[in-house]
Amino acid sequence: MLLESNLCCPECGFCYQETMLENLVQTFYRCPECRVQIKAKEGECCVFCSYADTPCPNAQLIGSACCGRD
Repeated sequence: MLLESNLCCPECGFCYQETMLENLVQTFYRCPECRVQIKAKEGECCVFCSYADTPCPNAQLIGSACCGRD
């Protein structure tokens, strides 16, 4: 399972590497650059599945079905 992901803010475009927690779904996250609180897209479980290059641990475990990713 991959726990490191590159998360990109949809507001300012700043990308940064973040460690995902295995036991927590993050539906909100504050960008460290512009300080905007980003929210998971509708139909997706968390900000990592919405705005990162690696889906969250839960999505990885169940084959990304939690967010409808293929």
